[in-house]
Amino acid sequence: MKAHPTAPTPVTKQTLESLLKDWFAPWVQALDLRVESFEIGAVSLRLPQQAALSRIGGMVCGQALMSAADTAMVLAIVTHLGSERPMTTVQLNTSFLKPLSNQDALVTARVIRAGKSLVFGEIDIVAASDGKSVCRASTTYALL
Repeated sequence: MKAHPTAPTPVTKQTLESLLKDWFAPWVQALDLRVESFEIGAVSLRLPQQAALSRIGGMVCGQALMSAADTAMVLAIVTHLGSERPMTTVQLNTSFLKPLSNQDALVTARVIRAGKSLVFGEIDIVAASDGKSVCRASTTYALL
């Protein structure tokens, strides 16, 4: 009798939160990212405002925003694939539109197109309190 392949386990908020703890380096975990929402091919994370991530005047540093964007996109790809799969960032093109100061950021990543070996996406980062756009990014990831 031929064995049937098992269907992937449905992705849940708990799955994504576990991946935040298990897949990413300790310094990425220190961003304290939180899953706000998700659907197939998209994830929204909250990046809490922290003094450790801020520069003069409470401005969140660009490196923290880019790391949050990259992390959100990895999770969006997981929701698109329906399972965990090794991948790596090929390209992350970021445009900073205005400073984010003294407030959380909401980071929304969306899969635009997924092929056999490459996934293309876009990321929007907005200020949590007023919804104003802070950063936009386009991405490419290689599935390993």
